[in-house]
Amino acid sequence: MAESTDEGDKSSPPNVSLEKNLRQPNPFIVQPTSDHTHTAIFLHGLGSNGEKFGAELIQSGISSRGATLTATFPGMKFIFPTARKRRSSAFKRATLNQWFDIASLKDPMERNHLQVDGLIESADYIRSIISQEMKAIPSQNILLGGLSQGCAMAFFVLLSIVFSIGGFVGMSGWLPFYDDFDEIVNPLDPQEADSIFSTDKETDNADNDPFLQTIRFVRDLLSLDGDKITTSMRDSTCFQTPVFLGHGGKDEKIDCQLSEDAANLFKSLGMDVSWKCYPELGHWYKIPEEIDDIEEFLQKKAGFCPTDRYA
Repeated sequence: MAESTDEGDKSSPPNVSLEKNLRQPNPFIVQPTSDHTHTAIFLHGLGSNGEKFGAELIQSGISSRGATLTATFPGMKFIFPTARKRRSSAFKRATLNQWFDIASLKDPMERNHLQVDGLIESADYIRSIISQEMKAIPSQNILLGGLSQGCAMAFFVLLSIVFSIGGFVGMSGWLPFYDDFDEIVNPLDPQEADSIFSTDKETDNADNDPFLQTIRFVRDLLSLDGDKITTSMRDSTCFQTPVFLGHGGKDEKIDCQLSEDAANLFKSLGMDVSWKCYPELGHWYKIPEEIDDIEEFLQKKAGFCPTDRYA
């Protein structure tokens, strides 16, 4: 395991403007121990940073076989970005690392308009990292995920890209603007909703198609162009990305129900979602059970085989 300290490795991708580069802390990077075949991008929780979260996950995230993630996937490069410091509405305007502002941890939907600026900036930054990695490996060899607010942020990054990636792993997280998504997927009048799996030409252009509405809602909120997204693009978008979500049943910070709600919503959109609750777990990841589940997900659902070599 090699933790990069070289500035060339740790700098933000060159396709981000200089101004934005200066505002983003350097990510913590763990280089693969063999030929680079895959990349995992994991986002930390509120108040943490890439190095603290990344070093602990790499060192303590041990499976029941006694193996770390780097040992199980030697060709995987791990990138742990750090959110820049922002004033926190939830903590009396204290300055801390957060991907976006949040008014309340008990109710992440409270005053969610405060989240928009951070979501826009952070999503742009994480997408630039994905773009940079795609210069070396296929998008299907990229894993995106995070813990707590990092999971919430990663959800929005996933929903904002117009291609699929290898997999998504979320731990103890929630979906920002869930109520808006739920209204799209489960409208008050069921007769107004066409089947989300329909391929009828009329449905391709229907404004009430949940697939189109979901993509356009996210891209509009993030100030991205969504007008060119059509229903026929479903098979080549983020909706083809398999998702694993794990949450502690005794999470004292983020209610486990929020994670399950997100899982059910994604399933309603036709996504392949694996969700698991760990009854005795608080606000963290379960060792070794959740690490085992993540490894199994990566191998069986995402196709990340430890012996794979990208040629």
